[in-house]
Amino acid sequence: MKILIIGGGNMGMTYAEGFLKSHIVDPKGMMILEKSHEKAIELRKRKIGTVYGTPETCIPKADLIILAVKPQDTEGLFKSIQAFAEPQQVYLSIMAGVTINAIQAQLGIDKIVRAMPNLPAKIGRGMTVFTASDAVTRIELAMVQNLINTTGKSLYVSDESMIDATTAISGSGPAYVWYLMRGLVESGIEMGFTQSEAELLVSQTFLGAVQLYNADQLDLKEWIRRVCSKGGTTEAALYEMKSSGVLEKLQAGAKAALERAKVLGRGGK
Repeated sequence: MKILIIGGGNMGMTYAEGFLKSHIVDPKGMMILEKSHEKAIELRKRKIGTVYGTPETCIPKADLIILAVKPQDTEGLFKSIQAFAEPQQVYLSIMAGVTINAIQAQLGIDKIVRAMPNLPAKIGRGMTVFTASDAVTRIELAMVQNLINTTGKSLYVSDESMIDATTAISGSGPAYVWYLMRGLVESGIEMGFTQSEAELLVSQTFLGAVQLYNADQLDLKEWIRRVCSKGGTTEAALYEMKSSGVLEKLQAGAKAALERAKVLGRGGK
């Protein structure tokens, strides 16, 4: 199998490295299309596949083509590759907001898998939600899922609208976590800890909380109840957060991300 990744950014290269580490494909079967001359030189030094600068030299060779460019760049992308797309090829898009119908209409092809990964895929801890057009066979879908799973866990959804919802939750989600972590680190420094001490306290607390949650069947409300003693420090903290509308603001942020994904899908900027 020959795989072509269009776009040499973070997620494109995360996929390339994940596929190679899992031995699903070797460097001879990996191709990368990168329009930036400077970036192409950098990628060639990494020796993770053959790097191309123009679509006509690589698209006809590929069995699976991964669209890993920014959604704002789709118009130029589609124009540059449309003439070389072939109906038997499977296209995997990780472009936020860009629908299967839009890709089919612009490229004149039917076999589309649309997915939304997140950045922890770089260390094999990613979360990817995906869906597919009816033209994608079960064997082809299983092949794509095996590739996706080299970077973490995956979830198939039949309703494509859930991909935009995924963008708002797990796609953008790591930034929400880091934003909260930054707030706690800054609070720790104000309370007298050094930067490194505060970072250790916060990172280990987040890591431990997630692992403890995953280790049991208790829901989040129950875990909160177990930490929150009557009249204690946690109760005081959570009361202040609730009074300030922290939860509502977090939910509003996720909804804003969802609406932005929809705008990008309609070709907005």
